[in-house]
Amino acid sequence: MKPTIFILAAGLAAAPAFADNAASAAATAPIVVSGTVVDDASKAALLGRLRAVYGPERVVDQLAVGRVSAPPNWNEHVARLIGPNLKLVTRGQLQVDGTSVSLRGDVASEAQKQQIAGDLAMNLDPSYTVNNGLRVAVSEQGMLDAALANRIIEFESGKAELADSGKLILDQMSAVLLRLKDKKVEVIGHTDNAGSRAGNLSLSQARAEAVKAYVVGRGVKADMVSVSGEGPDRPVADNRTPEGRARNRRIEFKVVQ
Repeated sequence: MKPTIFILAAGLAAAPAFADNAASAAATAPIVVSGTVVDDASKAALLGRLRAVYGPERVVDQLAVGRVSAPPNWNEHVARLIGPNLKLVTRGQLQVDGTSVSLRGDVASEAQKQQIAGDLAMNLDPSYTVNNGLRVAVSEQGMLDAALANRIIEFESGKAELADSGKLILDQMSAVLLRLKDKKVEVIGHTDNAGSRAGNLSLSQARAEAVKAYVVGRGVKADMVSVSGEGPDRPVADNRTPEGRARNRRIEFKVVQ
């Protein structure tokens, strides 16, 4: 028989940044290691490596020592597999069955997926085979950002009345918001710095409320959406140019829970 290990966790890494509570839970999720290794020294080496990467309090030992035959330098190869890059993976499982390696879980980008796959291949000799089952998971915030695509939701000049072009964008945003189910989203209004700060704060709040009313009219739950108006306080461009002021007059969508 070949030595086999399974390293499993509800979250091997912090979850994406859109959910701080989820990140906190994932960062402390137990790392469960099970399977059979050749001797106590192999078990101790494996547990030591896991504890060095994840912390001793997170590692749950379910390893057994049995009558298995390990490939040459198996302990060293396994130790090289368990590196800091595994902490980029959420909801992951690493399985090593003799010289067969399988990694599953979610990563934030294609670049991370390729980086981890490259590291696995570099740390193993050609006798090992690697099944890269990682997938790129799109975060809720990423879905909203992609739907908005840096477009400006336009209003009638100086008013909280949506322009037709703004309504078309919000039709698309509403479809994405409906896919988020019970996630809480904040709609944040922003203005340029023309006029008084008090007037801009009031206008940005009214525009955020108009956006909420529109998406609620498209079926989004009212209690899913909160609103705030930041006025001119958070510019993203230079207010000294017409282009900059146009960019600063914007609506932002932020996943908050």
